[in-house]
Amino acid sequence: MFKLIFAKELKEIIQSSRFTISFAVCSVLIILSFYMGAQNYLASLAQYEAAVQENNNQIAANTDWQFVNHSIMLPPQPLMALVNGVSNDIGRNIEMRSQGELRAENTRFNDEPIFAIFRFMDLEFIFGIILSLFAIIFAYDAINGEKISGTLKLCFANPLSRASFISGKLAGSFLGLSIALLIPMLIGCALLPLLGIQLTGEEWIRLGLILIAGLAYFGLFLALAIGISAITSKPSNSFLLCLVIWIFAVLIIPRGSVLISGRIADVPNVDQITAEKNRYRAQLFAEDRPKMADFSVDPQTEPMDVFPLFSEFMNELGTARQEKIDVFNARLNEEFTNKRRRQEQLALSISRVSPTSVFTLATTELAGTSLRLQNQYMDDAYEYQNTYASFMEEETGSANSGGFRMIVIDTDGNQEEPDPLDPNDLPQFQFNQGSVATIAGNTLLDFGLLFIFNLVFFGGAFAAFLKYDLR
Repeated sequence: MFKLIFAKELKEIIQSSRFTISFAVCSVLIILSFYMGAQNYLASLAQYEAAVQENNNQIAANTDWQFVNHSIMLPPQPLMALVNGVSNDIGRNIEMRSQGELRAENTRFNDEPIFAIFRFMDLEFIFGIILSLFAIIFAYDAINGEKISGTLKLCFANPLSRASFISGKLAGSFLGLSIALLIPMLIGCALLPLLGIQLTGEEWIRLGLILIAGLAYFGLFLALAIGISAITSKPSNSFLLCLVIWIFAVLIIPRGSVLISGRIADVPNVDQITAEKNRYRAQLFAEDRPKMADFSVDPQTEPMDVFPLFSEFMNELGTARQEKIDVFNARLNEEFTNKRRRQEQLALSISRVSPTSVFTLATTELAGTSLRLQNQYMDDAYEYQNTYASFMEEETGSANSGGFRMIVIDTDGNQEEPDPLDPNDLPQFQFNQGSVATIAGNTLLDFGLLFIFNLVFFGGAFAAFLKYDLR
């Protein structure tokens, strides 16, 4: 009897006008999200390549490494365009220095501020918002609707167990709707190579896991709606209850978790940290002023030797001052980072009460656009800073970018014109996205929670129907 109910549910879904309309809308949205993601990636890649070329041109326009302003950029990734996460919110460019703090600037919204309001339509949005709502629309009257129409009594006029009926309905509904979703997903995946986007093997694996997470998320809302339909007598009541739960899961809990964690874990804002750093910098400079005023040289020193001696003296002061500033800033940054990450972890833990948050965390982690993106980018930037400092010290004789430097230029007309710099001599910045095994390992908790949500909602629907009044 299970097969009979399964086939009946599958046939009813495919033949319904509700399915036709929903399938058409979902197909358009999913394919459109792949197309727009591909176009966004190509646009980001063009901007990245133009920024790198402009940076290289500025380097090539110089003849001395002391005058070079070098920047590193966050390279765009195809999956970042399909699941945006925080990729558009963090700075993409970092002006490199041999010492001191690094700051990421120029977010995607600097170039296209309109998207800061309306955001991009990516796979996470379509699954998280639209498809979860479609699951409710399909299944809110799965049980009580059949009771009102009389088909439920007709089914149980035959030797049919309740377990077979509810299992067949859940399995048939999920399979029928999943196949309908897989078709536009596969079309979207096929579009990527046609649009000139070649994914690596690891990226295809991660994209496949994203789609699996999407289907699991869709399935849990489908089971939830069927379960609610089994505990309410009228379809209107079940739809209203499903809608309330959807609003809490999709809109209220994820945002409320941020507010709650902000109340529990107090984190100073960036302006407060910057003001404290500036006060300390000014304090140290004020302490060095008397030393600058007391600078003196031997009266027998040649006038042309005064400038190098003063430059060396100022460099020593600047180096000592910068070392103190770096230690102070590092301590402040570490305290700020630890407090912020504790707040983030608290917010994420609270938000995991919602399956929508769990799905979002899983997909952004797989796409490389979770909160780890900014942390990884800055960690790689600071690691590159050490390499950059060594290179600058080798080329200029000093890695200090914060001290005083006086350069004397020989204007002898017989001096040969120096050759322009070669940007390829600079060590290249490498962004470490992590292996697919590491990334997949980071999503184990969220995939486990998605499985648990499915199990709980399926079990709830099963248990509710066992007690359902068929009359």
